[in-house]
Amino acid sequence: MVAALNPVPSLILRPFSYRRRPKRTFSVRATSGSSSSDSPEGTTTSVKAKEEGGKVGDGSGTFAVPPNFKPPEPKTFGVRPDKTGDIFGASLALFFRLGTGVFVDGYSATFIPKNEFPPNEYALEVSGYKVKEASKLGPRPEKPIDIYEFEGCPFCRKVREIVSVLDIDVLFYPCPRNGPNFRPKVAEMGGKQQFPYMVDPNTGVSMYESDDIIKYLVGKYGNGNVPLMLSLGLFTTLTAGLALIGRSGKGTSYSPSKLPPKPLEIWAYEGSPFCKYVREVLVQLELPHLQRSCARGSPKRQILYDETGRFQAPYLEDPNTGVKMFESAEIVEYLLATYAIQ
Repeated sequence: MVAALNPVPSLILRPFSYRRRPKRTFSVRATSGSSSSDSPEGTTTSVKAKEEGGKVGDGSGTFAVPPNFKPPEPKTFGVRPDKTGDIFGASLALFFRLGTGVFVDGYSATFIPKNEFPPNEYALEVSGYKVKEASKLGPRPEKPIDIYEFEGCPFCRKVREIVSVLDIDVLFYPCPRNGPNFRPKVAEMGGKQQFPYMVDPNTGVSMYESDDIIKYLVGKYGNGNVPLMLSLGLFTTLTAGLALIGRSGKGTSYSPSKLPPKPLEIWAYEGSPFCKYVREVLVQLELPHLQRSCARGSPKRQILYDETGRFQAPYLEDPNTGVKMFESAEIVEYLLATYAIQ
């Protein structure tokens, strides 16, 4: 447990403070290769990236759909046999955290007979009934909030949980150990490499300290009340650390990768073991990604249902290649084939 708490030397009881967002410069040059096809198979993107004050990625890269790639057929609640251990390990977090991050704030459910439920609306089906889910959301941020963090950090997990509870879209900048891109950027912006670090482009507020970030988010985008399992001080942090045991530090250390010109987009939420399995690789490869939070009760479930004809998380959209896909195991394989430096 001590090892689980070591990644971030942070004092959770430090007094609340915030900083105005410093001015930063980030430039990306991208060119798309010509193709005779509009399909993902015919898409290639070349990228050169440079960030003032620090190295970004390896400076260049070519992004193409892996050979013979075909998005898999989605299977609801299906676990590929060779990934059973991974999903089971990721599921242990639900026990230690009592499901925090599975439900949106103010969650409610109504059971409606299947034959009375509109066919074009998303709902969970249970024994001949459709479960209509709802929630009570606070004000919505106009722009996604920036959060610098990594998977194998209990303090970061706490912030990811409140993001799912509040149903907030977040642009995550992964900061694994030895990551060359965003760890140095955090030190440049805030003065030290400590995680999580939040920047709210809607207000100009930036801050360290997980508990302070949680209080800020519930005050600005929630009802002002911190959920019980995120308000218990040391007990919250200890259980967040225990929640990492099942994955043995996955998503903590950097693996060499090519930085894409555009952030990936993933429909996900903290309480899902399938989503966690994918996020570990996003962090490992230091791939910025916009998370469309969609825990149970999220209205965004209907949005994804309208776009794809079903709801299932995680769902990946890669604007750099045009790939859109379900299925966690295959998403991981796609990410490694596309962005890992072999």
